[in-house]
Amino acid sequence: MNLPTLLATMPKAELHIHIEGSLEPELIFQLAQRNGVALPYASVEELRRAYAFTNLQSFLDIYYAGASVLLREQDFHDMAWAYLQKAAADHVIRTEIFFDPQTHTARGVSMETVIRGLSRACKDAKKLGVDAELILCFLRHLSEEDAFATLEQALPFREHFIGVGLDSSELGHPPEKFARVFAKCRAEGLHLVAHAGEEGPPAYVWSALDVLKVERIDHGVQSAKDPALMKRLADERIPLTVCPLSNLKLCVFPDLQQHNLRELLEAGLCATVNSDDPAYFGGYMNDNFLQTAAAIGLDRQHAYQLARNSFEGSFAEPSAKARYIERLDAAFAAA
Repeated sequence: MNLPTLLATMPKAELHIHIEGSLEPELIFQLAQRNGVALPYASVEELRRAYAFTNLQSFLDIYYAGASVLLREQDFHDMAWAYLQKAAADHVIRTEIFFDPQTHTARGVSMETVIRGLSRACKDAKKLGVDAELILCFLRHLSEEDAFATLEQALPFREHFIGVGLDSSELGHPPEKFARVFAKCRAEGLHLVAHAGEEGPPAYVWSALDVLKVERIDHGVQSAKDPALMKRLADERIPLTVCPLSNLKLCVFPDLQQHNLRELLEAGLCATVNSDDPAYFGGYMNDNFLQTAAAIGLDRQHAYQLARNSFEGSFAEPSAKARYIERLDAAFAAA
């Protein structure tokens, strides 16, 4: 089996997907019509042309505008279901989905509406052969007080999500800003992850590990600038959820050939490939694997390691991880 076919068909986990970032222009327009929401774009094509980002903030501005069409439980279900169908087609068998409740509660949408819609789609994903879980993310450009209020609203629905994360504008919002709320989440038995080292410096990765005590670093590509950090990440097998096409679209790397994913892998880090905000960044999981492999010269062993890392780095039960890895091994044995 050739490498592109193997990359496309091998079982894999996605650990860094913002469900609001999977909202395609076509579905934005459908939901706007269903809910009577006026959009500042005349057509699907005009909206897609607006996806010309120069940095994280210019992306976030349009991302929040797109989310304005999400009002009812069914909207959240339909958004997640559209993503889950694409994930299944890409042979994703485990996905841990980020959602941003503050984006919605600030517009008067209830926490229950958001979580129940998404959770119902995750349950339905079993029909697709996908194990799907939810991770609630706090918006870091807002206050820790706002994050605490969000957590309190979410705790009555604790059985529907497995962890918390930290996302949105990284620069100027270091992880330690959220130290107390993460301590509270840890006491609640939630898994902890945080975006760090995308546009922010390696110091943000250290802080996420030492102050927030996260189990996984989202992005983390700036870690390569700090040899001591690289050694720690490798020694402790701390997963990095790398998003190559996102990094390209947001100008973290000037072109995909300069991406450091291979460097991270060859330094022994538990790096993974993910799609981040695929509707906006031009690619779901297999697009990320195929384009990145071609650009930086990944081989069969890299492909296997990336897929295995994704299962190892997931929050699945040990027995489920073992099953996933058995399927991965069988796929490579048959290739």
